[in-house]
Amino acid sequence: MKSRLIIFIIASLSFVSIHAKEVKSGSNAEKQIYAERVKSAFKKAWHAYKEYAWGMDAVNPISKTGHNWYSQPLLMTPVDAYSTMCIMNLQKEKNEAKELIFERLNFDKDMEIQQFEIAIRIMGGLLSAYQLDGDPRFLELAEDLGKRMMPVFESPTGMPYRLVNLHTGEVKGEITNPCEVGSMLLEYGMLSKLTNNPEYYEKCKRGVKAVFERRSLKTNLVGTNINVETGEWTNKDAHISGCIDAYYEYLLKGWLLFGDKELKEMWDVCKKGIADYLADESETGFWYGHADMDSGERTSTVFGALDCFYGAVLCLDNDIATARKLQTSINKMWTMHGLEPEMIDYTHIDILAPYYMARPEAIEANYYLWHFTNDKQYYEMGKTMFESIERNCQVDNGYVQIKDVRTMDKWDTLESFFFAETMKYCYLYFAPKKAFNLDKCILNTEAHPFFRTWK
Repeated sequence: MKSRLIIFIIASLSFVSIHAKEVKSGSNAEKQIYAERVKSAFKKAWHAYKEYAWGMDAVNPISKTGHNWYSQPLLMTPVDAYSTMCIMNLQKEKNEAKELIFERLNFDKDMEIQQFEIAIRIMGGLLSAYQLDGDPRFLELAEDLGKRMMPVFESPTGMPYRLVNLHTGEVKGEITNPCEVGSMLLEYGMLSKLTNNPEYYEKCKRGVKAVFERRSLKTNLVGTNINVETGEWTNKDAHISGCIDAYYEYLLKGWLLFGDKELKEMWDVCKKGIADYLADESETGFWYGHADMDSGERTSTVFGALDCFYGAVLCLDNDIATARKLQTSINKMWTMHGLEPEMIDYTHIDILAPYYMARPEAIEANYYLWHFTNDKQYYEMGKTMFESIERNCQVDNGYVQIKDVRTMDKWDTLESFFFAETMKYCYLYFAPKKAFNLDKCILNTEAHPFFRTWK
């Protein structure tokens, strides 16, 4: 009996494989197959969270446990995953997540949190959930969280402190970075628009302007670290990677979402500095490296997974030609080992950090090019990227990160952005048009869609 079952399974798999090959690449039939496969992957990862980490922030599938970011959980995964569930129309999973959120999510906790991460993941997730779902409780939770984090903006310069206690309002972390100053502008702006309270946006924008005013007037670049109390730079390394990335991203997206012309003016100044001093044509491709903020001199030829976000920003800025050049390099970095490493030296494409955290940025940038150009090479690369994750990150009971892309050794953890971003972008390559329209919203840096519902 067992042998006949095995023969049947092998025959069935062979039929599916042969049938899949007969489906024309890029056809609606193929897109439907892939869309269902991505949804199945999402559901498998969600099932792991349900089984092993219910009520916690994130799951560790191999050890069948979960973990929290802080001393108490903030339901990072269900909040982050909800907008993707809405777009994928996963009713069962939506109901499960929604019930958990309204039953257990409470921000009156005597613990210190990193304001920026909680703003983009939790507040952003709740605001997007409110717009996609309509339940006013999502907005109530978002506003409660926003109010608890507002003390971070009470610094001498207006730039926010990094840390805040959700119960006491005590703040810490005077050394911060542009990303943690500005990459909450969309979230606080949405909170202002949806609650008719301009204070959230105004206080956040004050910090954004404070960083911009302290840029190098020669290069128009900002550095990596700055003191919010003195306004002095403590690290003048300029780049588009982590600690700076979403600061630039939100200047453009803030203009597109809110129509704030001052943000557009700041973006135009910064993008010229990036093009003049960070862009680098190399024998290995087109990249963005590091430079001294004041002089503009090249300091390193390092490019990482987080830098890939810039391709999507270039698309939103209608610079498709540069986005194409960058994506050629990004896709080379992705395919050389089957998944992208966290960081390389692009002079010889030497790996500096070999792990893959299931990050979305390369997939995101490639998707934006597919959306804006309809060039099939980006659709095909989207398939390749999803298949890479299926092949290398999948385990028996879920999905995990990778310790080293050269060996594909598993790293027993899965953070919430896998649900919010990585799976969402994979799905969007194949989703029916009625499921989602990128042109009708702006995605925050955690891929939560924000809609301009006000006049």
